[in-house]
Amino acid sequence: MHQITLLHFLFVSSTLFCLGLFCVVARKNAIMVLMGIELILNSANINFVAFSRFGGFGYNGQIAALFVIILAAAESAIALAIVLNIYKMFNNVNVDEIDNMRE
Repeated sequence: MHQITLLHFLFVSSTLFCLGLFCVVARKNAIMVLMGIELILNSANINFVAFSRFGGFGYNGQIAALFVIILAAAESAIALAIVLNIYKMFNNVNVDEIDNMRE
């Protein structure tokens, strides 16, 4: 019988982080960039919970993950409001085409 170790959690977390980083760097759509940021935050949550369980830190990792979830919810609400305003002004949400906001 196989046992799940810390390395399994770290592998899943690093895979999610790499996918999120790829979404942030490679995508032009603002919604996809936000989804990449959410993947990065979820990989941090997996690390918090895994180190809490295997490191013997008690519930500190779960509490940190809960704060990250609350932060991600607030970030999503504010970012989606910004994206909706950008769409209303420019009729698209491509990050590369919205550079006249500086003017």
